This record gives sequence, structure tokens and C-alpha cells, in this order.
Amino acid sequence: MNRRKFLQTSSALVASSMEQSAPGAAASPPASGKPNILILFADQFRLDCLGANGNRLIKTPNLDRLASGAANFSNHYVQAAVCVPSRISYFTGRYPHSHKNRVNYTPCDSREVMIQRVLRDNGYQTGSVGKLHFYPPTDAQAMSTGFDRVYLDDGVQSTDPYSDYVRWRKGNDPKADLSIYRPAGSVLAGKNPFHSDVDYEFTPTHWTGMESVKLLREFCASPKPFFLYSSFFKPHSPHVVSSPYDSMYDDVVIPLPKLATLDDMRKLPLPVQKQIARSPLYEVDPTRFQWMYRSYYAGISMVDHEVGQILDELERSGRADNTIIVFATDHGDQLGEHGLEGKNVLFEASVHTPLLVRFPNHVVAGQYSQLVGAVDLLPTLLEFCGLRVSDHVEGQSYAPLITGNADSYTPREAIYCENIIPEVFAPPTRIGTSSYHPFVPGHGEEGILHPDTKMIRTKRWKMNYYPTCDGELYDLENDPGETRNLWGDAAAAEVQRELKHTLLNWLITADENDQIAERWLV
Repeated sequence: MNRRKFLQTSSALVASSMEQSAPGAAASPPASGKPNILILFADQFRLDCLGANGNRLIKTPNLDRLASGAANFSNHYVQAAVCVPSRISYFTGRYPHSHKNRVNYTPCDSREVMIQRVLRDNGYQTGSVGKLHFYPPTDAQAMSTGFDRVYLDDGVQSTDPYSDYVRWRKGNDPKADLSIYRPAGSVLAGKNPFHSDVDYEFTPTHWTGMESVKLLREFCASPKPFFLYSSFFKPHSPHVVSSPYDSMYDDVVIPLPKLATLDDMRKLPLPVQKQIARSPLYEVDPTRFQWMYRSYYAGISMVDHEVGQILDELERSGRADNTIIVFATDHGDQLGEHGLEGKNVLFEASVHTPLLVRFPNHVVAGQYSQLVGAVDLLPTLLEFCGLRVSDHVEGQSYAPLITGNADSYTPREAIYCENIIPEVFAPPTRIGTSSYHPFVPGHGEEGILHPDTKMIRTKRWKMNYYPTCDGELYDLENDPGETRNLWGDAAAAEVQRELKHTLLNWLITADENDQIAERWLV
């Protein structure tokens, strides 16, 4: 343990002691009355890449084991198609336009109250391992949001100076000079071109699992309830994978999406064209395309293995029956659909994501098709914990729905997402970035006057609205692949008008508790 981690741990112990002895401090309810919370989080994980969701090729035995006893949501949507805004919506239960963390590596308003702070203030041990994506990317910043214990690795090379994983690897891996971001220099013909020479035991995925198990074991040794956020960088690109996972899918032929062409791309609204041009994946070599999918699957199987280690440790602890387990992700991955690799667009592959919630003897396991969002997780967890949900939370608890009390649950008629498209990219001084796309007030970004985009999705329809640009309108019941844009189609004019009206009402009312005071203060 280095000096910084020693001080972090000592501070947490001192704070706990002060809470217990402070005059006038409210007494905490018995620990046995509060459920523990374990969030297993992955980055850029597609809905269709779980065995439990019908994929018969991918190997996810541990997530499937979790799903067998969980509520498995088939219509869960994130509220932003990029890492940081989406994660903050999970943590706060608020939409991006309310918490205002709209693009990666921008500061979050310190007035935003995140779930870790609520739980810590109510007697929980709180810890985070792996990717957080806060700014500044330091453990001090993470602790200021309510985490007692933090072990960081954001998986972005520019944040390596703040990474606990990077420091650990330098002190333990005899091949620490090998890059985790690039494939091996030489690969045998016919083998995975994304193979990495870094041994699996020294990968960020294994480190995140290992440190999560350690912290979970420590938390379970205390009678206090815990909140542990275990966050993996995989299966986010780059798709480099270590042995034995690099060859796990060698003999598997994965069905690939139809490759998009430049003509296909030019039919999309200008903001989407701009975004695709930054991470294009059209007219790509089919063999390399297949290996990319195999490596993406391999990254998921790596995460699944570590999830299994964490679940096994929880079972050994004897605390599993009183622990809420959540598996979620910040967004999906286009993986070549519509000519794009990555996300930052509002197609289903980017915003329609997996969600599993397990709570033994409380949650009724099974498939749930209702529309739910990332903002709904915080109020759901707080309801399970018997804690008050702030009036500023914009999500809706689905606890009644999944505990057999559906009669007291009002299903959503629509779900919403918003994103900066094209996203403001980092300057070229950042490793891996070749261009800079600043937003200039009054002029926009690269000819896009207003890059902010809003999405509304109902049971049947999806509309993406781009101010000053053409939009997108898809009939998802008849066109789940989003190949026929009905925006401006006379036959769909009334649907487009109604969706615009509903979207406007949502924008006006979603944050009304921020805008309207309950009473005069004098």
C-alpha cells in the first residue's frame, strides 16, 4: 500500500470513528436492515452480447448465471451515448441537460448529489474500483463525491499518471514496457491481429476484478452495509486481447452487420455524418471486420470471467442474500452498424443496453419489456434501501415492477436520450487524437450550429431531433435496424408532430424542481 492509499484508508477509518462518536449524530439503523449494493459495470457493452439475451455464440456463463436470478430488462436505455454524461446520469438519477456534464472529461457540478454520497451519509461503506471517468481524474475528486475507497484506472492513456493500475503494473509486471493499448508487433498469419503480448494477469480487466474481490472481502468483514462500484474498461476499444482469450473465438463465424457505404452515410443528418467521419467503419476488409468482432466478444468474456470471481467471493462471504447486484453499461457500440465504430450516436446499438438487477427474495426474476432508463436506477436502489429520494431526482423507481407489485407501477410511455453530436473531441496533444473540434458559442462546431441532439423513443417509434438540421424518425416495430428514415415523410407527419410535442413537454418539465421553488423564503 503506497502512502496515498494508506492516508485514504486511514481517513475513512477516522471519519467512521467520528461519525460514531460525534455528539448529536443520528444513530444508524441496524446494519442487517440495509441491503448491500454491488454494481458491476462494463464500458461499451452491446445488448445483444449476452448469452442470456439470446446470443448463442458468446461465452458469458457468469453473467448468464447472474441473469438467471435477476430482472433482465429488454428495453433499457441510457440517457447519453457517451461515457461521462451517461455515468453521471446513473450516479445522480438526472438527465444530462440537468446535471450538465455533457461531454467527456469535463467537471461535474459539485452541487450534484450522487448515490455514493447518499449511501455514505446513511452509514454505508462506499468504494469504487476501475473506471470512473470523473474530472479531474483523481482519487481525491472521486472521494469528494462520496466514495471512501477508490482504486482508479480510466483506461485512457492521458490519465495514466493518476492510475492505480498503471502503478501496480509497473511494480509487478516484468513486461511492463509492453503497451496495453496496441496489439503485438508480429502475429501469425490467420491468427488474431488484435492479439496482445501482455499476460492476462497484468491486464486492466484482471486488475479490476482482483481489486474488487479484495475490497469486497474487506467490506464484508465489517457489519456495516456496503456500496461497491466495480467498473471494467472492456469491451471498449482498442480491441486488444491477451491469451487465452485472443483465440477463444478463432473458429467462430460471427454474423456481421451489412457494411455501410459512403452513399449510406451521406443520407444521414449532417451531425451524424460528422460523427461517423471521426470513427469510420465502412467499406472495411471483411476478414479484419470478423476479427474485430471476435476480439470484442473476447473482451466481454474477459469481463465475464472477472464477474464470476466477484460473484464467488460474495457467495463465500455469506452476504449474497442481502446484496442487490446490478449489471449495467454506459452505452453500447455500433461495431460497424451504419458505418461507425464506437458510439456518440442515437442508433439502437449505442443507446439500447443490457440491465440486470438481482435481489434475492425481493426481485422476481424474469424478462421485463417495459421502457426504463439509466436515471431510474438511483431511485430504485434508494427505495430498496428505504431511503428518501430527493425531489431533484428525475428518474422513476421500478422497484414495484420487479417485486411483484406491478399494479402500483406506472409504465413509461417514452424514454429520452440526449447527446452532443458530433462530440467535442480532445486537442491533438492528447495521445490517440489527431484533430480538435471545439465548440464556439454562436458558431457551433464544424458547421453544426447546435450540436445538442435529443431522442425520444416510444414502444413503436423513435425520433432524433437535431436543431437546424434534418432529423431521424424510425418505425422500430417494422424497421428495427433503423434503415428507413421517415423524417419528412407525409405519411408519418402526424407521428413526427406528436413526438416533437412530447419531447418539448419533457424538456420543459424534467427539471422543474430545479427551476421552481416550493415557497417564498421570507
